[in-house]
Amino acid sequence: MRPSVQARYEARARIIKAMGHPTRLFIVDELAKGERCVNELTEMVGADMSTVSKHLSVLKNVGVIMDEKRGLQVFYRLRTPCIMKFFGCVESVMKTVAEESMAALNSR
Repeated sequence: MRPSVQARYEARARIIKAMGHPTRLFIVDELAKGERCVNELTEMVGADMSTVSKHLSVLKNVGVIMDEKRGLQVFYRLRTPCIMKFFGCVESVMKTVAEESMAALNSR
C-alpha cells in the first residue's frame, strides 16, 4: 500500500476508533441537536466532568467536534454534521442484521 493510501486509512481508523465508545456516540447524537456546554453534557451523561471532558477531548482531537469558549463556559458543536449519515448507515446495518436473524429463527 502506498504511504498516502496508508495515511488515509489510518486517519479514518482514528476517527472510527474515537467514535467507538457509547458515551461518545451519545455526545455526538446530542450535539447533532445543537451545541451544548460542558455542564449540560456532564449532566446528560451522568458522569463527572473530568470523564466527560476526556470524551470531548478525544472527539475534538480527531475533528468530529469543535469548541468555543464564551466567558467561563465552553460550548461544543459538531464540526461536520454529516457524521450523522454514518450513524444512519450503522443503524441500517443493525436493522438488516436483526431482520436476517429473525428470518433465520422463523425458518426453523
